[in-house]
Amino acid sequence: MGSTSCPSNSNTTIPVVSTLSSLEIPSSGHKRSDPSPQMPISLWPGMFYSPVTKALWHARTKKLERLFLDPPMDAPPQSELPNKTPSQSRTTILYNFSTDYTLREQYSDPWNEVRIGKLLKDLDALAGTISVKHCYDLDSTMRPLLLVTASVENVVLKVPISVEIDLKIVGAVIWVGSSAIEIQLEVTQSIEEVSDNSDSLVLSANFIFVARDSKNGKAAPVNWLLPETEREKLLFKEAEVRNNLRKRSRGGQKSFFENGEVNRLETLLAEGRIFCDMPALADRDSILQRDTRLENSLICQPQQRNIHGRIFGGFLMQRAFELAFSTAYAFAGLLPCFLEVDHVDFLRP
Repeated sequence: MGSTSCPSNSNTTIPVVSTLSSLEIPSSGHKRSDPSPQMPISLWPGMFYSPVTKALWHARTKKLERLFLDPPMDAPPQSELPNKTPSQSRTTILYNFSTDYTLREQYSDPWNEVRIGKLLKDLDALAGTISVKHCYDLDSTMRPLLLVTASVENVVLKVPISVEIDLKIVGAVIWVGSSAIEIQLEVTQSIEEVSDNSDSLVLSANFIFVARDSKNGKAAPVNWLLPETEREKLLFKEAEVRNNLRKRSRGGQKSFFENGEVNRLETLLAEGRIFCDMPALADRDSILQRDTRLENSLICQPQQRNIHGRIFGGFLMQRAFELAFSTAYAFAGLLPCFLEVDHVDFLRP
């Protein structure tokens, strides 16, 4: 029999390189003391997220470059601000799912629909870009603002979102207060049942951002909004009503339960006490709420930061949604269908 000799050294070195393309500094004429041709890592958080978040980050890099590479911290705070219209902040992003297989694969869930948690992350990134467009002026010599997500309201899914059909998100500022901004985002997609091939609204959400002075962290004024069309004026009034309700809620003026809701709550509490005190007498078709509990523990890494060096709110919303989805799936034993989120509050934005 012939013998095969083994090579004396079979060790192979496999080089590993980054799959993320480096970000070049835009040609804005801004001089930097750093001779490196690449943008500092502190300006790269978007590239660790979805393609949409990365694209949004590229879109606002030029606007933010001067403010973050050489922030005028000794400059005066925001004072006399020009009025803005909703059209000046309106931004649209398009997912070419029908032609881009790689993009489709990145957003697909096991049921051939768009991952809602990942979409929430993109919505937060888009809302952040819109807030920047509303508040920043390239020619401004004022101190930069910190714009952070304070809350998200009325995330409503009207129909399941297919991952095989192009998707579009349109957003704009619809209301501003002294230091708060409300942004409405609408997700549209062509639906087969609609005969005219027009895009239909499949998801909507409202994001509330707050502005903080980058030097002292106090509330900072933002540009006033001037609605132009009748629809913009209506959205402004509706947002004003919601803002007043939020203020009353923070002031302790809680809305009371209806009589029927109180009776239902007392019945559930009584049933829970039977489970705890005399489980043999409890309803076999019921389960204690604590027995459905699931939780995740994680350490947030630098890749999860936003442009201000804090944890990206969209990342937290994605993790919260996916935990809620898993909890519902484990409890029901069947595929849950997401309908809506009433509100999400960031207690320490």
